[in-house]
Amino acid sequence: MPVTVDHHPLDAEELGLLTVGQVLAHLQRDDRLVVHVLIDGQEPDAQSFTSVRRSPIVGHTLFIETADPHKLASETLAGVGTELAEADRLRDEASEFLSKNQNVKAMEKLAGYFSIWQAAQESVLKTAQLLRIDLDVLQVDKRSLTDLLTEFTEQLRRIKSALEQHDFVCLNDILTYESTQTSRQWKSVLDALCKVVQTKPKLRNSHDARA
Repeated sequence: MPVTVDHHPLDAEELGLLTVGQVLAHLQRDDRLVVHVLIDGQEPDAQSFTSVRRSPIVGHTLFIETADPHKLASETLAGVGTELAEADRLRDEASEFLSKNQNVKAMEKLAGYFSIWQAAQESVLKTAQLLRIDLDVLQVDKRSLTDLLTEFTEQLRRIKSALEQHDFVCLNDILTYESTQTSRQWKSVLDALCKVVQTKPKLRNSHDARA
C-alpha cells in the first residue's frame, strides 16, 4: 500500500492510517492543503469523493500533492493586488470616456472592471476561509472586513443600477469619488490580510520532519 506525499513516502501503516480519508485528515492536521490525489494512477471523481475517503488504502497506490496554505494565500493576495491596479486603470479610463460621452467605450472598460473586482472579492473570501480568518474580527480603519465587503457589494449594485438607468452622471460620480476611496480601502484590506498570513502560526509538518 505505497502512499506518496509530495514525492516522499509516507508510512501510513506506522501512523495507523487505514483509509484515504484518514491520510488526508493527517495531512490537514499538519497544516497542508491537499491539491491533487491519484488512486492507482486515476484521479477520483469529485462527485463520489465522499465514498472514496472511506476506501481502505491496502492494496492501492496513493499519490498526493499538497501545498502550504500560507504560501498559497500569500501568492493569491499578491495576485489580487496586481489585478486591482489594473482595475484602477480600467475605472479611470471608463470615467474619462463617460466625461466625453463615449458611453459604449466606457461600458467596455467597466466590464473588465466588474470582472476583476468580483474575482478579487471571491479570492479574499476563499483566502480567509482557507486560513480560518474571522472577517468580523479583523479590522481595517476600525471597521471589520465583513462591513467593508458588504459596503463594496452595495457600491457595485449602485453602479449597475446607474448603468441600467443610463444615469451616466451618477455613474461617473461613483467611479470618480466612491470607487477611488474603495480602492484605497481594499489596498489596506490586502495589507491587513498579508500581515495575518505572515504571523498566523504554522503547524509542524510531520512527514517533512521525518525526512
